[in-house]
Amino acid sequence: MSEDVRLVAWVRGHVQGVGFRWFTRAKALEIGGLSGFALNLEDGRVQVVAEGPRARCGRLLAWLQTGDTPGRVEGVTEIWDTPRGGYDGFAIR
Repeated sequence: MSEDVRLVAWVRGHVQGVGFRWFTRAKALEIGGLSGFALNLEDGRVQVVAEGPRARCGRLLAWLQTGDTPGRVEGVTEIWDTPRGGYDGFAIR
């Protein structure tokens, strides 16, 4: 049994206006078992919140860090926490 976790990641770089949130949602759905959202922040970053099994959240984080994303990722800062729940699927905000 895999422990459920909450991943919060802030993605820096050219990540707004390039379909980044859409592709992040598509990747989360492809991985499966994740709920949360991707949100554009006023400072140009994208915040990604994902809850689900630790291994699946780790796969999403690895994808965010690889650069195999739309735009150009310059860095990702993440924190791990306990899930809070309340998400219906994976949304674009």
